[in-house]
Amino acid sequence: MNTAQEIPSFKGIEQIYTGCLAQGAYYIENNGEVAIIDPLREVQPYIDRAVKDNAKIKYIFETHFHADFVSGHVTLSKKTGAPIVYGPTANPSFDAIIAEDGQEFKVGDLTIVALHTPGHTMESTTYLLKDKNGKDIAIFSGDTLFLGDVGRPDLAQKAASMTQEELAGMLYDSLRTKIMPLADDVIVYPAHGAGSACGKNMMKETVDTLGNQKKMNYALRANMTKEEFVKEVTDGLAPPPLYFPLNVKMNKEGYDDIEEVIERGTLELSPDAFETAANETGAVVLDVRHQNDFVKAHIPRSIFIGLDGGFAPWVGALIGDTEQPILLVTDPGREEEAVTRLSRVGFDKTIGYLKGGIESWIKSGKEVDSIKSISAEQFKKDLESKEIPVFDVRKEGEYASSHIAKAHLTPLDFLNDHLTEFPSDKDFYVHCAGGYRSVIAASILKSRGIHNLIDVADGFAGIKKAGIPVTAEVCPSTLK
Repeated sequence: MNTAQEIPSFKGIEQIYTGCLAQGAYYIENNGEVAIIDPLREVQPYIDRAVKDNAKIKYIFETHFHADFVSGHVTLSKKTGAPIVYGPTANPSFDAIIAEDGQEFKVGDLTIVALHTPGHTMESTTYLLKDKNGKDIAIFSGDTLFLGDVGRPDLAQKAASMTQEELAGMLYDSLRTKIMPLADDVIVYPAHGAGSACGKNMMKETVDTLGNQKKMNYALRANMTKEEFVKEVTDGLAPPPLYFPLNVKMNKEGYDDIEEVIERGTLELSPDAFETAANETGAVVLDVRHQNDFVKAHIPRSIFIGLDGGFAPWVGALIGDTEQPILLVTDPGREEEAVTRLSRVGFDKTIGYLKGGIESWIKSGKEVDSIKSISAEQFKKDLESKEIPVFDVRKEGEYASSHIAKAHLTPLDFLNDHLTEFPSDKDFYVHCAGGYRSVIAASILKSRGIHNLIDVADGFAGIKKAGIPVTAEVCPSTLK
C-alpha cells in the first residue's frame, strides 16, 4: 500500500492544491520576500497573500512548460514586476531568467537552487530549497518526480526530436544524479497528485519525504538499471489528451489576462440571443450543472461536463481544441467559476452564458431534451429479463479490475473512436463508476445522433451493491 509518512513542517512553505487539476502550486515567504512556484492562472490570491504578509513577490519559478494547465506566470509577472525563472534550454517568447544548472536565488534568508532535471521535458527543472544555514530542506520537483511515480516522458518528444525511450533515459539520469543523492529527510513537493494525466500511478498524498519515496516509488529503486527504468516508465502510457500541446504553446508564448477572459465569458444572453450565438458561431453548448439535472432537461445537442466532477481535464480531453467557442449553461451564480476553470486549461473562448439557466430556456418554449436514466436495481431486473448491450465508459484499468462480464469497454477518453460500436437499431446501457462520466458519454452520443441509450445512474458502485454479477476483482497493482 503506497502511503506517505508524517512530514516535518517548515515555516514559510504553503502548498496550494487544486483538486480538479490535481495540481500543486507553492508560496514560499521569508523575511518579506516571496517566491511562487507553478502558479495557477488566477493570480490575485498570491498578490493578496503577499500584501497580507507585508511581503514582495521576488521570483516566479516555473518547473517546465506545463501541458495540462495554463500557469499564471505571465500575468503574475506583469502585475508584480517579478521575473519569471525557467531552467536551462527553455525558450519562452517573453522575458525570463533562463537559469543555469546550479544557479542560486535568494528569497529572504533562504536559497533556491535550480537543478536541471530533463526527461519529462528538456527544460524540466527541480528547485532545491536551502535554509539560512545551507541545509537542504525541500525540493519542488515539478513533473520530474511525483509521489509513487515520475513524469511521463512522451509529452516533449515532438519538440525535442527524441523518442520517449531517449527522454526516459535522460529522466533516469536526472533522478539518480540530482535527486536521489539528496538526504532522506528532504521534503518532496510535486506539481501533481493522483488523477493527473501527467503520470500513471501517483499516490493520493501530495507531500512526502524523499526517504519514503526511495522506499515506495518504483522508479527510485536503488538497483534499477536504466533499461529496466525505461521499460517500466514507458509501459502502458495512454495517448496524451488533445489539449496538452495547446497548453504548452500558451505557456511558452503567453495569453490574455484572466480578467479579460472572465469579462468576455460572463456575457448574459437571453434564450433567443443564446440560440442565435450558437447557430452563428458554431459554439459548443456546454452544460456544467449536476448530472441529475442534465438528465431531466437540457438543450438538445448540448454537452454535459459538470463542475462538480473532474471538470477541466474532461473538457480538455473531450473538446480538445482550445480555440473552440463555448456557450455555458450553469446553475445561477456559477458562471464566473465555470469561465475561470475553463481558462485554467486554456479554453479562453467562452462567449457567454444562458441568463436564467435552463429554466429560462424552458419558459421560452424552446425545445428540450432528456436522457432515460434508471437505477441499478432496475438495471438488474432488465438484465434478467432481456438481452441488451452494456457499454462501460470507465478507464481501461478500472474495467480490468472488475466489470460486468458481457460489457463492452468504451473508455470516455476515447469515446469518439468507438462510435461505430454502439447499435443504432436497439436500446443499450451506458455506465461508469458513479454516474458522472456516463452522462458525459450519453450527452456526446446524443449530440452525434445516437439516442437509443439508457444511463445507469448509480454506476458500477450501484451495480455491485445491487448484486449484479461482475468479474472477480483484480488488485490494480497487479495489472499491466
